[in-house]
Amino acid sequence: MTALTLSTASAATLRADALVVGVAKGAKGPVLAPGSEAVDKAFGGKLATVLEALGAAGAEGEVTKLPAPDGLKVPVVIAAGLGSVPEKKDEAYGTEALRRAAGSAARALTGSKKAGFALPVTSAEDAEAIAEGALLGAYAFTAYQGGENKLAPKGKKNGNGAKLPLGEVALLGAKPRDKAFKAAAERAVAVAEEINRARDLINTPPNDLYPESFAAVATAAGKEHGIKVQVLDEKALVKGGYGGLLGVGQGSTHGPRLVKLAYTHPKAEKTLALVGKGITYDSGGISLKPAGHNETMKCDMSGAAAVFATVVAAARLGLQVNVTGWLALAENMPSGNATRPGDVLRMYSGKTVEVLNTDAEGRLVLADALTRASEETPDAIIDVATLTGAMVLALGNRTFGIMANDDAFRTSIHEIAEEVGEASWPMPLPADLRKGMDSPTADIANMGERMGGGLVAGLFLQEFVGEGIAWAHLDIAGPAFHEGAPYGYTPKGGTGSAVRTLVKLAERTAAGDLG
Repeated sequence: MTALTLSTASAATLRADALVVGVAKGAKGPVLAPGSEAVDKAFGGKLATVLEALGAAGAEGEVTKLPAPDGLKVPVVIAAGLGSVPEKKDEAYGTEALRRAAGSAARALTGSKKAGFALPVTSAEDAEAIAEGALLGAYAFTAYQGGENKLAPKGKKNGNGAKLPLGEVALLGAKPRDKAFKAAAERAVAVAEEINRARDLINTPPNDLYPESFAAVATAAGKEHGIKVQVLDEKALVKGGYGGLLGVGQGSTHGPRLVKLAYTHPKAEKTLALVGKGITYDSGGISLKPAGHNETMKCDMSGAAAVFATVVAAARLGLQVNVTGWLALAENMPSGNATRPGDVLRMYSGKTVEVLNTDAEGRLVLADALTRASEETPDAIIDVATLTGAMVLALGNRTFGIMANDDAFRTSIHEIAEEVGEASWPMPLPADLRKGMDSPTADIANMGERMGGGLVAGLFLQEFVGEGIAWAHLDIAGPAFHEGAPYGYTPKGGTGSAVRTLVKLAERTAAGDLG
């Protein structure tokens, strides 16, 4: 894990492998951002000119490497693009611009032991954004690379030559002895480390991550961070009547689990319940996915990973709010025991569901978990899931949808997501779409109209939320798993989508501002 230090050194005296400064896009060419003064001096006041000559414009995501001149203790200078210069002269750069620039620079520093980040810092919030971006950008999933190869010469490893992530981030311009800056750094480390833990889980291949092994990871984390963990195995699920979880998981040799993680604070006045879809592998079941749609289905537990990470982050930060996480874990596989289209399941709530498509399985496991979470009458329930391809068609690969049974609550979550730099969009729950799920055989079907499929899924989930409880549904199907080239602080593979939004929501709830 990449380390973070608040350095007291100046840009001119820091000893490291590289130094990162900011450059923005101005009307007449690249403009150096505050924090780069000492570096510019070492370049004889011509750093912006040199950058422009190299083709740098200061655009977001742009990274330019230069050999450091005499006067600096580092061999390399990296200019990270911040996007457009603020409109007003004394206006600070946005935290998301700082976060993305730091992430881009950290990715470019793979293989380095230590780098100084001299991006503009005007507040503790700026320092936190830079630290968070750098720690997230430095992420790499290497668990299955570089192992010993028995066929290779003695002592040689069988890897793809991948370098290790940046070892240490030295943040310049912060105030190491200031309480606000210390707290900002601690928060950045806790949140980034838990997001990266979620990314690790999402990226772990399904032959190693299945319901039982995921539950074991949660149990171990609970012991480490003082979180109470309860695991319901197959026998307990049968006894409790969890027909959704059992129906989805019965086709697999790896049985389903419902995991409850409970972080409590002695002074807490509010309770948040978080419910995560945890399909550790989704083949589609009997309604098998077509060729080309199976390869990344290890990511279908991203919602559960986000919930898990949020609960642990809340515990690490000592938030004055109770946060309960429910991980609905199952593997959706076709076999002689698998649920068939046309089968009827009796859910934990007592409602019956006609299964018209076994690839609409996420809503079935979530339904059981939502009902169980409702029994504890929390102040609010938020479920997180890679639920529908329809949401990707509607919002693209980088934006998650938000549905809720309360408009103010939905708006509050959307505003929080914007604040922390996660793209989201409020979506409706049109009552007219509910009729499409009417079943002649059961209380409800798990499929409805094809058009507006993401909204239909939200309406299905709403049926299993306790009366009078504020509820929101986050469909993260687009941003949960990134298949393209890395950008900013977003890696290829699992992203940890929604964790930052949920942690901030927990903090707001602790402060008495649930929305």
